[in-house]
Amino acid sequence: MAARKSLSPLIILFVLLNMLFIVFRSFLEKKGFNVDVLLIGNLVLWLITLFSAVMLQKGLRATSTAGFLRSVYGSFMIKLFLVAALVFGYLMLNKENFNKPAIFSCMFLYLVYTFIEIRGLLKLSKQNPDA
Repeated sequence: MAARKSLSPLIILFVLLNMLFIVFRSFLEKKGFNVDVLLIGNLVLWLITLFSAVMLQKGLRATSTAGFLRSVYGSFMIKLFLVAALVFGYLMLNKENFNKPAIFSCMFLYLVYTFIEIRGLLKLSKQNPDA
């Protein structure tokens, strides 16, 4: 139950951001943002963060320190390399129409999602004295 509760800020942020991107679509497009890239980037970051958070929560239940560290490092590496590969793929497919403002916004969202994920993990670890 507590594990699900730690994921609720991620879900709320995802829904809120999508609503803002859709409501302010014309404003963002006038400022040079590709809203479709923002929406897809937000979805991809959310899915990767959910996967990573579940991996970290399983790591909290590990009986050894090595098991926990494996989940932390694995989660970090998967997130970093998957996001880098997706950005590189987007760059290769859209060399002429590469939208830097949207990509930099997604990079900021990566940091926000990571911060919320780690904050939830820290709350869970405080509830479990053995973690």
